[in-house]
Amino acid sequence: MTVTQAAPAVKPAPARRLRQAQVRHVYLVERRKLTSQLAVRLVALIAALSPFVFGAILQVQSGSPTDTLYGVWVHSSGFAMSLLLLAFAGAWGFPLAAGIIAGDVFSAEDRYGTWKWVLTRSCSRGEVFAGKLLAVGVLLTGLVALTGAASIVAGVLLIGGDPLVSLSGTVLSSGGSLVRVLASWLQCILPTLAFASLGVLFSIATRNGIMGVIGPPLTALAMQLLLLVGAGIWAHMLLVGSAFGAWHGLFPATPFFGPLIVGQIVSLVWIVVCLRVAWRIFSRRDFAGAPVARRQGWGPPARVAVALAAAVALLALAGNWGPVGVTSAKLEPSFLGAFNNLTIRQQREVGRRIPAGARLSILFPTCSRRGSTPTGPGEWVCSFDVASQASGPLPPQQTTVTYELSVQGDGCYKAQSPPAFIGQQTMRDDHGASVVNPLYTIYGCFNPM
Repeated sequence: MTVTQAAPAVKPAPARRLRQAQVRHVYLVERRKLTSQLAVRLVALIAALSPFVFGAILQVQSGSPTDTLYGVWVHSSGFAMSLLLLAFAGAWGFPLAAGIIAGDVFSAEDRYGTWKWVLTRSCSRGEVFAGKLLAVGVLLTGLVALTGAASIVAGVLLIGGDPLVSLSGTVLSSGGSLVRVLASWLQCILPTLAFASLGVLFSIATRNGIMGVIGPPLTALAMQLLLLVGAGIWAHMLLVGSAFGAWHGLFPATPFFGPLIVGQIVSLVWIVVCLRVAWRIFSRRDFAGAPVARRQGWGPPARVAVALAAAVALLALAGNWGPVGVTSAKLEPSFLGAFNNLTIRQQREVGRRIPAGARLSILFPTCSRRGSTPTGPGEWVCSFDVASQASGPLPPQQTTVTYELSVQGDGCYKAQSPPAFIGQQTMRDDHGASVVNPLYTIYGCFNPM
C-alpha cells in the first residue's frame, strides 16, 4: 500500500502585507516619474546651488539686506545667511516647490487618460492614493533637508561659523547657533507638506495640472497679504503660511515655543483636512465610464477660484478676532533689553571694559504706535533717556534716544537708529577692523500670544 503525502498548504500573504507591497510599488513608480521630470530636477538643483551662489555674491559686495531679519549680520556669521535664505524659502520657495512636485501628480493621469490602466493593475484606489502621496512627501522632505544643509554648509564655508547674535542682543555659541538653525529648517517640513496637500486637492478637484501647480504659491501669496490685515492673532494663527516664520521664537535669549507648536498643529490640521477632502473626491470618481476628454474646461478651476476668494474674504474680515498680539507692554521690554545688550556689545568691541551683568540706566521709556489705533502691527516709535555716569564734578548726563520700529504681527520688529547718535552701519573695533555697528539696526522678536 502506497502512502501519499499531501503537499503542504501555502498560506496566503496577509492582506496588510500585500497592501503595503502595493503601496510601495506605486511609491517607487511615482518617485521614478517625479525625479525624471525636468522641473523637479531644476528645483533640486536650485536648492543645492543657490546658497553657494548667494554666499559668493555676499563675498564680493559690502551691502547687506537690512530689511530682512538677520540681514545686517550676513557678513558676520554663516548662520545668519542660512536664516536669511530660510525666510525667503518659507515665504515663496517651498510653496512653489510643493506646487511643482505635488500639483500634477494626480491630474497628469487625467491629462493622459491613464486612470483605467493604473487602476486595473491589482492596485486599489487607496493604494494608488497612498503611494502617490508617499512619493510626494518623501521628495519634499528631502528637498527641505537638502536646502537647509546646503545653506548651512555654504554659510560656514564662505562666511564662517562665527557665533550668532540672538534676537535679544546676546551672543549664541556656534554650537548653539547650529542646533537652532537646524531646528528652524526642520520645522518647515510640516508647513511644506501642508502646501503639498493643498496642491493635491487642487489637482484632484479640478483635474487641471495648472491649478495644482500654481494653487499653492498663489495661496501662499494670499496668506502673506492676510498676515498684514488686522491686529488679532486667531485668524493669523490659522494660516499655514505663518508657520514658516515660527522659527523666530528659537532665537531670543529665552526662546518661546507657543507659535512654533501652534504652527505645527495648524499645518497638521491642514494636511488632514486637505487629504481627507481629496480622498473623498477621488474615491467617488467614476473611472469605468466613457473616457474623460483631455480638455476638462475651466468650470472646476473657476469654482475652486471662487471658493478660495470667498475664504480669503472671510479671513480678511476675521483679521481682528482674538487678542491683539502687538502692544507696548510686550514691545518695550523686548526692545529695551536688546538695546541694552547690544550697547554693551558695542562698547566692548571698541575696547572699553564692561563688567559682567552691567546694565544701562534707561529712563522714561515709551513706545507708541503711529496711527489712530494704539496697538497692532505697523510703525512704532520708541523713545527713552540714557543716563551716563558722572565724570568728575559733572553730574550724570541724560541723552534722549529715539528709534523708529517696523513691527510685524508675529512679534518681530526692525528698529532703525538715529545715525547722528548711533553712527553708521559699520564701525572700527579696537583692532581697527571694520565690523557691524550693533546699534545701527536692531532686530528682535517677542511672543505675540
